[in-house]
Formats: sequence, structure tokens, C-alpha cells
Amino acid sequence: MNTAELLVKCLENEGVEYIFGLPGEENLDILEALKTSSIKFITTRHEQGAAFMADLYGRLTGKAGVCLSTLGPGATNLMTGVADANLDGAPLVAITGQVGTDRMHIESHQYLDLVAMFEPVTKWNTQIVRPSNTPEIVRKAFKIAQSEKPGAVHIDLPENIAEMTAAGKPLHKNDGEKTFAAFHSLEQAAKAISQAQNPLIMVGNGAIRADASVAVTEFATKLNIPVANTFMGKGVIPYTHPLALWSVGLQQRDHISCAFDQTDLVIAIGYDLIEYSPKKWNPLGEIPIIHIGDTSAEIDSSYIPVVEVVGDISDSLREILDRADRQGKPDPYALQLRADIRADYEEYANDDGFPIKPQKIIYDLRQVMGPEDIVISDVGAHKMWIARHYHCDRPNTCIISNGFAAMGIAIPGALAAKLVYPQRKVIAVTGDGGFMMNCQELETALRVGTAFVTLIFNDGGYGLIEWKQHNHFGESAFVHFSNPDFVKFAESMGLKGYRVESAVDLIPTLKTALEQEVPSVIDCAVDYRENFRLTQKAGDLSCKIWQ
Repeated sequence: MNTAELLVKCLENEGVEYIFGLPGEENLDILEALKTSSIKFITTRHEQGAAFMADLYGRLTGKAGVCLSTLGPGATNLMTGVADANLDGAPLVAITGQVGTDRMHIESHQYLDLVAMFEPVTKWNTQIVRPSNTPEIVRKAFKIAQSEKPGAVHIDLPENIAEMTAAGKPLHKNDGEKTFAAFHSLEQAAKAISQAQNPLIMVGNGAIRADASVAVTEFATKLNIPVANTFMGKGVIPYTHPLALWSVGLQQRDHISCAFDQTDLVIAIGYDLIEYSPKKWNPLGEIPIIHIGDTSAEIDSSYIPVVEVVGDISDSLREILDRADRQGKPDPYALQLRADIRADYEEYANDDGFPIKPQKIIYDLRQVMGPEDIVISDVGAHKMWIARHYHCDRPNTCIISNGFAAMGIAIPGALAAKLVYPQRKVIAVTGDGGFMMNCQELETALRVGTAFVTLIFNDGGYGLIEWKQHNHFGESAFVHFSNPDFVKFAESMGLKGYRVESAVDLIPTLKTALEQEVPSVIDCAVDYRENFRLTQKAGDLSCKIWQ
């Protein structure tokens, strides 16, 4: 067999189900090897879409998603999705074709040093230059990609190496055992929690990666400690739980800011600084912090833990719970704060304005989605509203990119989600700007039979940037554009297209779209004047004094 065939056998050994990508002249041998493989190759319409699909596959399954491109422009197109996976903590293996090693020393058609180019956006990368090294390289790539904190790796395969005769076989998989926290750190954490008057849990995406939802919920319930989640930590504790204070992470003050103002101990569980900078919630570095995670804390002047509990999160929480001594009922302030947050959420439940307010769109979206159904958010003003108003019962049922935060992720991400969970309802929520960045992947979705719904917040511009411009300068510039007729666009591709023309239309339209056997697109006009009202509300926010 040749190197490309050995590479594919190694990918099969890693349990790879799908490879997302585009065919190219320099990856012909890999594609030929895939023809007889158990791995399904999904031909996408753009390499960025392929990388986003692999990104979301990795985030939802914990197994590295795989994407493939050719060299040069194919590889540069791949980079945005690779970077997104790396900063969002999603395991991903990117494979690129490359010119032969015999012409890398000269100026050569489409040649770029891809190992150098991918180095800043991956955990590790390399080029295969000896066919016999292929099994070691593939095994190392998957082990690194999937180890905590997960991320992206890159393998570059020159075309002349790909066709060389190769000897070898896939290596045995061994990704290591769990590690457990030191006893002294558990004791110190339990002591600090027992002595705190107003502790607050902040839970992040690391708790989802560690499958620690049950342990977090039990820990918070038995110790009567309120819980806020980051954008990427939604669903770790059910939003209906009486101690759930919902999401933290807006770049401006909100109700949840009051809890951080008045806490005397933050218990950060599976929290990544990239999700929400500690300078936003602990600017002076004065709040004591307990860091509980699979890896040690990042260095930041606003995030210096008094205790670091490093090891398996569920085990650490159970051990601390056995040692901590906290009595009494949940703090009445936390209960009142939860009531204020819920009242804000319910305020627009019956609003009939049109264009529809973002709070109302998301409220209605929550009504039609079951506890295990999945919403994939694109990036834009709507992401802020989803983070604030779309609440979850289960982990990984609202996917928000908040590390790299790349526009265009929702549609390819929804395709991957539907592949992983074909029986669940999946909705990609996007702005009109993000929609036009990867809408071509709706053809891919139709071709591979993934029937999800795309809900477009249509405002004719880059709404998030307009919001920020108004906050900084009092006016906006260079953010408006025109759109195609999204309904006709969908229909021209063989999809279902719908246009919402009143507030009462939204729920029945969503229900109808979710029943279709092909992908559907819903065009919904949004009233983004609410962005500026939220900014004003944040400026007027005053916190009650903790009694």
C-alpha cells in the first residue's frame, strides 16, 4: 500500500466516521484510498465549511472531527474553522495536501509552508516526510487533539510522499487514564467554601467536556450555592433549577453582575478564561477564587486562585462535597436575583411588535425546542441575545462559539449536529451577515440528507458592529447592506423557504419548518433597537445590597 492508504487505515483505527472536505489535485491519493474505506467523505462547497463541520462534530462528540483540503488556497480557506476549534476547545484533525518535497525549495505554484502557517492556530502540527512514520503521526495527532484542553492539530502530506510505498500498521489507541486532585487542595477548597458567606459557582465549557453536569448539579444543590454559566457552559445545570442564575458573559453589566459584585468566593468549575475575561467580573483581582478543572489555571492578574483543584472534575466535586460543611437554605438574595432575571426573560413573551424583538424570537424558539434539541448560534448581535435568553436543560444543546467566535459557523455546524444526532431537532440561528458567509453549505446539507432549520435574524446589516459603534461613537457607519430574497434563494436550491410577517407567525412557521424532510430557511425581520435599549438598561442597573 502507499502512504495515503496507510493514513486512511490509521484514521479508521481512530474511529473516524466522516471526513469533511474538498477534492484537490494534491490530495488525489487520499481520496482514492477513501473510496474503499468505511469512512464517509462529505464533499463540501467551501473548505471553511468543512472545518466548521469537523469543529462542531468534535465539540459534540469529544472525538476529533476530521477535515481535508488541498494545498494553497484550499488550506488557507480551512484555517478559520481550524482556529475556531482550537480556541473553542474542540478536538479537530486537519489534513492538507501539499506539493512534492522535490519542489519545496523553489518558488512553486500554490506552495505555502503550511506547517509554519498552521502553527499559531493548532496545538501541534507536522508534515509527513517518511511513509513509515505515518502511524505514529496519526496516533499522536488524535491523542493531542482529544487531550484536555482539546483543540486542533494539522497533518501536511506532500503528494509525492502520499504515493510512495508504505509499510506499517495503525498503533494501539491509549489516551491515558483520569488524573485526580491532590488531597491537600481538596481540603483547602472545602475549608474555603465552608467559610464563605456568599459563594457563587461559575461553570464553563470544561465541565461539559468532562461530562460533569450531574456532579455540578449535585454539588450546587447540596451546598446551596447559586450557579452562573458561561455562554459555552449552558445546560451544565438545568435552567429550571432554583439555584440557576443563567448566563454570564455580556461585555456590559447585567443582572448577574450583581452576584459577582457581592460574592466573597467564586468557585470556577471547568472555566476557560477565553470564554469570559476575568477582568470583566474581577477587575481588581480582589474576589477569592477556587479553580476546579482538569488542567491548572491560566495566568491572569484578575484570576489568581487561592486554591487550584486539578484533576477529574466530577471526582473533585464529590470529594469537596464530602469535606465541606455548609448549612441552611439558599441565600435569599440569590433567589431574588433569579426572580429578577426570570422576570426580564418573561417580559416579551406576549409582545406582538413587528419587526419582532430579539427577546421574543428567542422566547418562541425555546417553546418549540425540546430539552435535547440543539440550537447552533452564529456570531453577531443575535448571539448576545441567545446567550442571554436561550436557556438549556442539558449540556451541548445550545452551541455558541465564544473562543474564536467566527461568523459563518452556524449552517455547517448544524449539518454536523444533525449527523451526530439525526433524531433531534436542530436549528441554526444566524444573522443575515453570517448566513451569506456559508449559505452554500445548505446544498451540502440537502445532498447528505440533514434536514435542519436555518432561522435568519434579518436586519440588513452587521447589527453587532452597529451596536458597538453606537456605544462608542453615538452613530454607525459602513454596516448596512442589501440581501437576496431568502425564500426564493432557499427554493432555488430545492429547500423550503418561509418568511415571517408577524409575531404570531413565528411559532407555527418554526413548527412547520421542523417537520420538513429537507433543510428549511426562515427569514425573520428583527427589531434591533432592543440592542440600544439593553445598553441603556445596563447603564441604569443598580444592585440591591446583599443582606
